[in-house]
Amino acid sequence: MNNNPVERLEGLPDAQKNALMTQIEEMQVRDSLRMYNNVVERCFRDCVESFRRKDLESGEERCVTRCCEKFMKHSARVGMRFGELSTQAEQQMQQVMQQQTGR
Repeated sequence: MNNNPVERLEGLPDAQKNALMTQIEEMQVRDSLRMYNNVVERCFRDCVESFRRKDLESGEERCVTRCCEKFMKHSARVGMRFGELSTQAEQQMQQVMQQQTGR
């Protein structure tokens, strides 16, 4: 069983491969923008307290920095955990497939 998603596309015609890769790229851009918008909205809501100046006050700026760092660390951890769970699920699926073909 081939575990590399890019190699799995090798059997597809070039037009379908290109369309699929374009769709994947669009989804990645959309997800990145959604994550960016979420972090901006959340950190702004949590950290900005006044609109007396056009610049952030020092406390607000520190809060925004901490908020963004926390969000990025959390996102990285979730991504790592998702990868671990995906690997486990794929291994379990391979075991099931081997058991079924071994009968």
